[in-house]
Amino acid sequence: MKKYLAEFIGTFALVFCGTGAIIIDQVTHGAVTHLGVSMTFGLIVLAMIYALGSISGAHMNPAVSIGFTVAGLLPLKQLAPYIISQLAGAFLASIVLRVMFPVSPGLGETLPYGSDMQSFILEIILTFFLMFVIIQVATGAKETGILAGIAIASVVGLEAAFAGPISGASMNPARSLAPAVISGHLQSVWVYLVAPVIGAVLAVLATKILKVEKPAF
Repeated sequence: MKKYLAEFIGTFALVFCGTGAIIIDQVTHGAVTHLGVSMTFGLIVLAMIYALGSISGAHMNPAVSIGFTVAGLLPLKQLAPYIISQLAGAFLASIVLRVMFPVSPGLGETLPYGSDMQSFILEIILTFFLMFVIIQVATGAKETGILAGIAIASVVGLEAAFAGPISGASMNPARSLAPAVISGHLQSVWVYLVAPVIGAVLAVLATKILKVEKPAF
């Protein structure tokens, strides 16, 4: 239960701060700025990894949890509770934001700037990079593990900075589903439910291919 509570808190923090930054930027007519929103996502991920990583791994993302299960690093029996906890945290965050900003037209939901297919492909690639870095630093040397939060948060912030204007740079089904449902903007939500999972699984497969086997002698 400690792991599931940690995932609930972490995902709540991610969605509350990240999408909250988008909402505040909208209602203040750009006070936060696009780079500010990108930094907010990266910094809250960094903070939650160091705060909760030792408890649950700080996935905060159903696609990441699925990736870890495919990699054999998260037991299958824990996958559903992880995802349920993440979704619960995300939905609570969106509900709180709706109460706080009732006149806001959106809740930081992710919508394609161009076609659905363009964002679908982009989200696969973005999540591939994210999951690839996550699994590499999570299974690397001790020194790498200490810096894991910085590496992962940097990828989140970087991808949000350059890809956010096109696809929203979600990389996270929970982060996209909750604002979409609470705001009623469900168009194209399938992109953000399917693409991140595909990207995460492909990253795990790539990691397995690149894994260097230790000599037997």
